[in-house]
Amino acid sequence: MTTLAKTGIEIFPLCLGGNVFGWTADEAQSFAVLDAYAAAGGNFIDTADMYSCWVPGHIGGESETILGRWMAARGNRGRMVIATKVGNLPTLKGLSVKTIRAAAEGSLGRLKTDCIDLYYAHLDDDKTPLGETLGALDALVREGKVRAIAASNYTAPRLAEALAVSKKNGFAKYVAIQPHYNLVHRTEYEGELADLCKREGIACFPYFSLAKGFLTGKYRPGTTVDSPRSKGASTYLNERGLGVLAVMDAIAAARRTTLASVALAWLRVQPTVGAPIASARTPAQLAELLPSVTLALSTEELARLTAASA
Repeated sequence: MTTLAKTGIEIFPLCLGGNVFGWTADEAQSFAVLDAYAAAGGNFIDTADMYSCWVPGHIGGESETILGRWMAARGNRGRMVIATKVGNLPTLKGLSVKTIRAAAEGSLGRLKTDCIDLYYAHLDDDKTPLGETLGALDALVREGKVRAIAASNYTAPRLAEALAVSKKNGFAKYVAIQPHYNLVHRTEYEGELADLCKREGIACFPYFSLAKGFLTGKYRPGTTVDSPRSKGASTYLNERGLGVLAVMDAIAAARRTTLASVALAWLRVQPTVGAPIASARTPAQLAELLPSVTLALSTEELARLTAASA
């Protein structure tokens, strides 16, 4: 376990992504994955109010609903750390006071809980003053409905501005950031944003940690993968991506582990990263991720991976 920033919240070093719950995994399949994750000692689950509104016939909240039912059925809410998000549900867009208040109440109801452990602003909202957004989030913290707040998809300048607003007004401050970051997608986070997080003691929880499945190794030249993410993952099938896979293949073979665990183990030890986020549709897929928690790559292995993905 590791501690989230200065919150005292203890988290497992692999965050389970809940985007598949109610989408590619139905309720029974989701329960099986959640049970396996909890049995392995996992306690940190990431979802959002908008999951999975993109599915025909869905309205959003499906993932939170399944997660809430699972915790109620297992009686384990007190052992879980639940992160969810506000601002990107089609019917509750943006980060105004009214939207945040309505969205939080909706999430609390679906999750069957009285408190969200980590509440993210899902997307930056430049149409709403940061003071309004942070004031609304701060009110939820003061009311005990949220333990800590975080930002997703913020640029370094906007994150810095938000931190300054919180400091000036005595509001709760963002303690974590959720960016797009993985072994083959590095420039968006590394540099200005990572440096800011290091200075301010902000934890990074990367999404797309496995590059939409590419870093599991199942996408190779001449192969066809039946997955909703195959188009996105296939964009990495180039000379650089194949070079990264070659290094990963060698390390995974030498360590007798999975490619996914190698990718996640590299990400887990990058500066400011608290835990990578990865999802699994089945317990078998989860089993490919879990070794990353204890896999300690050598300095030489880390350097080879970093060089191949530069």
